[in-house]
Amino acid sequence: MQRLAGSSLRRSLRPIYQLSCRNAPRRSLSSPPTQPPEGIPTQKRLVTTTVAFLAGASFYFFLPDPARAAPTLEKAPLSPRYFTPSTVVSNEESGSNTKLLRLSVSPEVIAASDPSGFQSIWSVFIKDDDIQVERPYTPLYGLDEHGHMLFWIKKYPKGEVGRWLHTKTPGEKIEFRAPLSTWNWKNDTWDEVVFISGGTGFAPFYQLFHSVISDPSISPATQFTLLHSSRIPEELPPPSLLTPLNDFAEKHPERLKVNLFVDTTDEGLSSSLQVKRIDRPSIESAAGLVKPVVPWWRKLYGQREPETPPKRRMFLVCGPEPMINAIAGPYGRNMSQGVVGGILADLGINSNEVYKL
Repeated sequence: MQRLAGSSLRRSLRPIYQLSCRNAPRRSLSSPPTQPPEGIPTQKRLVTTTVAFLAGASFYFFLPDPARAAPTLEKAPLSPRYFTPSTVVSNEESGSNTKLLRLSVSPEVIAASDPSGFQSIWSVFIKDDDIQVERPYTPLYGLDEHGHMLFWIKKYPKGEVGRWLHTKTPGEKIEFRAPLSTWNWKNDTWDEVVFISGGTGFAPFYQLFHSVISDPSISPATQFTLLHSSRIPEELPPPSLLTPLNDFAEKHPERLKVNLFVDTTDEGLSSSLQVKRIDRPSIESAAGLVKPVVPWWRKLYGQREPETPPKRRMFLVCGPEPMINAIAGPYGRNMSQGVVGGILADLGINSNEVYKL
């Protein structure tokens, strides 16, 4: 929002700058340099220029953000155009610098809201009332019938909203805007969906698990694969989230596969935990992209493995920016999808098969 306001300011100032350039005196390389006007001390001109620059910079950086200026409506349907108040139900520790924050929305708001806005992966913008800054978060279960939303919130050293949310106690009010669609699910469109996540980027996958994957009647032929990475085991999603996921994968291996990675550990490893970062072999293996080796004797007789039709795959990537860059390439300008890069580009995956959340 501030970038858009800054762009408008620069566009409004451009004609003035261009006019001053056209009216400025021109001189050839052989003409003597223009002397500063007499009677205006150099120091005074320097101070005046500095003050003007600081005033312009202040105007640029402190322009009002239209999102922060959006009104708060208590009983109106949920909408990204304004804020809705919610109440903190609980805020419990869930691991290293993480909490599970549960918010409640009034029944009147739920009854008035359009359910079609919650069909895909969606998020909310939560506003820090102290400094008037908002950040996006994904509800793990979406919005349940009681009007509750559960968030997995990590506290970062420089994350002002996350630190603020960690201080909230039951009964306090928090304002948010929602729903904002993150990615649209389409029934019977993909043979396989591969979700690669890091840290709290796990949340969109868990929302998809709750709304789509756990219901066998929704796209029953689609297989889902999760590759999730955390720095240490203590930073993995809490057992209350991982246990249902692992239990479902064990009972329905044709529907869901779960692969967990950590950078390092001092503890005994479970059979499902791999100590390494998500790399090319990990993605190839999990997504079934490894080409079978043709035995030498078949090559000798000119025999080939029967070719199978290519799968309709979708790779969803969500996590810290360095991880997204390494796996799928950086975002484009203004947080657009950009071109596919990183490991997925090396594997020949095209832009229609990748989405960066």
